[in-house]
Amino acid sequence: MSRYSTLFLVLAIPVALSAGWWGRGIFGAAGHAGMERLAEMSAADGPCPDGAEALYWKAPMDPNYLRDEPGLSPMGMALIPECPRVGGDGAAVEGQVVIDSATMHNIGVRTVKVERRDLTRSVRAVGRVAFDERRVVHVHTKVQGWVEKLLIDFVGQKVKRGEPLLEIYSPELVATQEELLLAARYREDTSKSPFDDVRDGGDSLLETTKRRLALWDIPKRDIERLLTTGEVKRRLTLYAPAGGVVTKLGVRSGMEVKPNSNLYTIADLSRVWVLANVYEYELPWLEVGQSASIELSYLPTGPLAGKLTYIAPFLDPKTRTAEVRVELDNSSMILKPEMFGNMIIAGSPRPNALVIPTEAVIRSGRRMITVVSLGDGRFEPREVELGLDSGDGFFEVRSGLVEGDEIVVSSQFLIDSESNLQEALKKLLAGGRSTQSVESMELVPTALPHSAQSMKEE
Repeated sequence: MSRYSTLFLVLAIPVALSAGWWGRGIFGAAGHAGMERLAEMSAADGPCPDGAEALYWKAPMDPNYLRDEPGLSPMGMALIPECPRVGGDGAAVEGQVVIDSATMHNIGVRTVKVERRDLTRSVRAVGRVAFDERRVVHVHTKVQGWVEKLLIDFVGQKVKRGEPLLEIYSPELVATQEELLLAARYREDTSKSPFDDVRDGGDSLLETTKRRLALWDIPKRDIERLLTTGEVKRRLTLYAPAGGVVTKLGVRSGMEVKPNSNLYTIADLSRVWVLANVYEYELPWLEVGQSASIELSYLPTGPLAGKLTYIAPFLDPKTRTAEVRVELDNSSMILKPEMFGNMIIAGSPRPNALVIPTEAVIRSGRRMITVVSLGDGRFEPREVELGLDSGDGFFEVRSGLVEGDEIVVSSQFLIDSESNLQEALKKLLAGGRSTQSVESMELVPTALPHSAQSMKEE
């Protein structure tokens, strides 16, 4: 380093120290003077209009720096007061937000009036065609035997009531027929006996044997034929107890069958069910007897009309839905079980209900909030109790609003956030935590767009 550079540093250091000392005295005195003036102002009638006290004091360049009394910010600037909102009569109104017309235009505030209208909802669900369980029958034999002839031999085959299904050979049945013939001959031999007990015994034996055959579903005509001809039938014929379509075939020729064997399942498809699952919040709209329609886009018939005949009294714990049922006439046999379609049920209307648009509601998790416009740029968040949801953009209002109230349907989140901010700051300062910043408080929402800052500084 040259001799001239060393000499320059020796002279510059004392000069810089002197300048700093001199500047500290000037600006420090000015800052203290400003603080004293603000203190005198607040100690008089208050720094706000009409002598109102300030809610809190904040730094001009740092809105997160708050105090409950006047002073200086970390940047050395005097804190400015945040004044309370005032109503039309000059009294301070808590919980309200005041927004100038320019800010309202910038953030897109829109309002509508609370009105009364008939509230309706159509419940839509995916329907599945199913058998009418009351028209499904199972065919069993009541004797043990072997199938010798299968007359109805494939699934889907149509049968009529009384049509023969199969023939069974049963040694037990053959033995009972022979017993019936013996009982008939015994009664004939004892009918002329002079003893009443003997005659009654013959009659009783015959009736007991006939009853045993009847309990095995042997038709009465076959029993009379056996007594007339005396010819024992080797096979037992089973007849269809109802007409319909065979949906399950559990037997083949030559198989051994027992009383617990399900030989046939026959379903009558002249009427069918359409089943659907609806969510629990849709159940208040449904009642048994309501009109319903089924749409199957792949059928040319158009919507099929029916009635709601059943609503399950319990929910499926996995899907949280309840099963509902619509019955349809299917004499044309156009509907097949396991078809899918759209079920539309016209819900019961709620006449003259007080309603608001769904976009006007703010869900905080614990309560429902709407923002009410009070006029002159003043807004107030208000808790409401909601009823039914129409599904097409409207809620029923049970309490909290009256007909004619004007509510905000756009940018209400920003207004509610400002109201929450003011309330949180009041609680913070009232609790004596004057050094805590806004960042340590939980506000909803936690961040505001830049366009809301001008509203917050009003």
